[in-house]
Amino acid sequence: MTRVLAHLDGVTRQVDRVDPAWLSPESGATIWVDLVNATDEEVKAVLAGEFHFHELTVEDAISALQYPKVESYGSYVYLIMHRIDFEGAEHCFKTHDVDFFLGRNYVVTIHTGESRSLQHIGEVCSRNPRALGEGAAALLHRIIDAMVDNYRPEIEEFTDRLDELEEKVFEGSSPILTRDILNLKKDVASLRRVVQPQRDVVGRLARREFALIDEAVAYRFRDVHDHLIRIADESMLFQDRITGLLDANLAIVSNQLNSIMKVLTILSTLFLPLTVLTGMWGMNVELPHLPGGEPVQFWWVVVMMIAVSSGLLLFFRRRGWL
Repeated sequence: MTRVLAHLDGVTRQVDRVDPAWLSPESGATIWVDLVNATDEEVKAVLAGEFHFHELTVEDAISALQYPKVESYGSYVYLIMHRIDFEGAEHCFKTHDVDFFLGRNYVVTIHTGESRSLQHIGEVCSRNPRALGEGAAALLHRIIDAMVDNYRPEIEEFTDRLDELEEKVFEGSSPILTRDILNLKKDVASLRRVVQPQRDVVGRLARREFALIDEAVAYRFRDVHDHLIRIADESMLFQDRITGLLDANLAIVSNQLNSIMKVLTILSTLFLPLTVLTGMWGMNVELPHLPGGEPVQFWWVVVMMIAVSSGLLLFFRRRGWL
């Protein structure tokens, strides 16, 4: 699906196609072309046929997944940003790249799936002519700012899952929780892989490395850059928390295992002398008889067992093993 919004004579309206005359900065028009779930042929027809973009940027736009980057091609700037969509059931931050082509008076976006950010900005442009009338660079800022703002709910959802898992670990650790912790670690790795490169991309836009970004829009990108820095710092804190949580879980599981082994060892130690005594008096050979006659000898053996067990338990307690 291709959506084209054009701002002409102070009015923003949706049109069916791009008039080649609008591509000239002298036309006074500002255009936004949004390609959603478009086929490779449709993308090539728009990028190469109508806008005559470089073939390398066309290939990158068609590729399924590219890392965030920004490059200048003379009359336009090509950049790739990622929007994230946290899927708790699948334990991952899904990344969806959005390709941007920024010209003097146009913006072309290419993405797959429904994007909350681009859909919201499209509705804003339809209602408010000023949104698209500010220029192509300002429109680019609006879209990227909305994408970064949508990171916050995903981060908060991840934080809630991390807090919940911490409570489970300290309430009663188990080896099963290790899998959940490692899944969270994978989530943080996905988040850092998305945020950190984008921080550098937006930082270049904020530093006015490109002539298409004027000073007023560069100031706006500085605010977006600050947000990405905070999210990147949070991702590093998440990494530290998860590493500490994994260590704590392994330590607690190890202590539980040691406690179990200690109990089993003590039981084995207690029954070892009892087994020796019962084995000795159960042999069919002549052994020294205990006083009191044959009926009383059984109770002598029982008393010896109790005395040995009690002595071992007292010894273990004095050594601090119980």
